[in-house]
Amino acid sequence: MRITEDSAFTRDPQPLVGGTRSQARWSADRVVPADPAANRRRIAEAVALARDSDVAVVVVGDNEQTAREAYAENHLGDRAELRLVGQQEELVRAVLDTGKPTVLVLINGRPPAIPELAECVPAILEGWYLGRESGTAVAEVLFGDVNPGGKLPVSFPRGVGQLPLFYNRKPTAMRGYLFGSTRPLFPFGHGLSYTTFSYSAPTVSPARIPPDGRATASVEVTNTGTRAGDEVVQLYIRDEVSRATRPVMELKGFRRITLAPGERRTVTFELGPEQLSYHGPDMKRVVEPGRFQVMVGGSSEAVKSVGLEVVGQ
Repeated sequence: MRITEDSAFTRDPQPLVGGTRSQARWSADRVVPADPAANRRRIAEAVALARDSDVAVVVVGDNEQTAREAYAENHLGDRAELRLVGQQEELVRAVLDTGKPTVLVLINGRPPAIPELAECVPAILEGWYLGRESGTAVAEVLFGDVNPGGKLPVSFPRGVGQLPLFYNRKPTAMRGYLFGSTRPLFPFGHGLSYTTFSYSAPTVSPARIPPDGRATASVEVTNTGTRAGDEVVQLYIRDEVSRATRPVMELKGFRRITLAPGERRTVTFELGPEQLSYHGPDMKRVVEPGRFQVMVGGSSEAVKSVGLEVVGQ
């Protein structure tokens, strides 16, 4: 799907000197979608190509024009909705209708809202803005030469109506919608690979500490698949008793480990004032007595928890 600009360099009488194509796109003030009729011809070409192929790889998303900072009335960059620009979703659906196995590759600067596509596309590869070796990186992942182990640094919304969407929301945020879910399409910290991992129930030792004390959280992670792979083990904390409302969870640590098939490893995290304190009502960091939930897992929505008691001195 093509995004074009008209008269991209006619606003400035001075020629563009140096720079890159990306810089040229960023500087273009006016962004004009491609002609729908021309797009439909391209979609028909893509469908014909997919029918003659074993696997279809469809690359969609944004570029430097449709996802950029809006710093002036004549240089807009924000959009009122998060769905794929133009007829890109129509392209994906048309290729899916061929019945050929389809991989969706996302190139974007912000998460798109693709709930319907996520339900029917067999595989989705998030690339964000890949660099000069984009093709090589994508090919190595799709052919299995590299086993991906990345995790999402943001939550993917189902639609613009969910915004703002944070994994570390306050307890009373997002009470619900009449006809929709409050859960993200893909949660913070989510990411799959060509193998799978299982987590034991975490433990904390000691289970009771003073405000300035320290404890150790441990969890056993096992590669339950048939390939070696990387897993990012994530530690979250919830302060259940505090003078100010605290988020339902906060990322406080992570470890990236590599495990062979069947291999298991115990991962430990240290818990102390650095992880348990927050800025109190007087804006000073404090560890308040009370119960904490210590959560460990492979994403913000795939965690197991254990309690930790902080007792007053």
